[in-house]
Amino acid sequence: MQKNNPVRDKTLYKTPFSKAYWIQAASEFKRLDVLIFAALMIALRVALKSISIPIAANLRINVAFFINAFGAMVFGPVVAIAAAAVSDTLGCLLFPSGPYFFPFIFIEIAGSLIFALFLYRTEVTALRVTLSRFCIDFFVNIVLNTPVMWLYYQMMLGKNYRIFDALRIVKNLVMFPLEAVLLVLFLRVVIPPAQKLGFLYSGVDKLRFTKKNIIFLVVMTVVGAAAVALYVALK
Repeated sequence: MQKNNPVRDKTLYKTPFSKAYWIQAASEFKRLDVLIFAALMIALRVALKSISIPIAANLRINVAFFINAFGAMVFGPVVAIAAAAVSDTLGCLLFPSGPYFFPFIFIEIAGSLIFALFLYRTEVTALRVTLSRFCIDFFVNIVLNTPVMWLYYQMMLGKNYRIFDALRIVKNLVMFPLEAVLLVLFLRVVIPPAQKLGFLYSGVDKLRFTKKNIIFLVVMTVVGAAAVALYVALK
């Protein structure tokens, strides 16, 4: 057992832009406990993918993203990429919602990768969590998802897809502040037991909203709303 689970390096990194960071991330594949944990996270993501929290008319929060963030925080970007690919494939096989389209896997991978880059092996703060959620809502759900959906409609359904869909953009921007707050609260609950199990080394001391975090949430929401308003005005 000791061979499969060597003593774990507890080093934290300020950024993911170092060779040591990626060596550490790749080494997670050598830990049996991490692989078992990753398998559990994959199972939970697949099971919870169709479960959402209703907020308002046509506005729901998919609870699977909480598991995605927590898993990526524990096992890092390298394992996160593999876990995202497996969970997307299993989800399509077990709960198909239409014809299988391979490029969707890149959306799953991108979301997991962003969470890992912001949260793995670092001092977790509310600002980091907020930035990770914003990047996913904007760069993944809007920027990356748009061409993939366009290809899906064209190649698989033979239909046109609205590339500039104001409603879809508004939904992502409206949900961002609430998702960020809920994710911070969720991580405050799950981090302490994960620390006791030896999976995490960053505490929850800095995982609280300061005035700076609140201002950032408000500013990003206003900027997003202004961008949508400008688009609608010029359409």
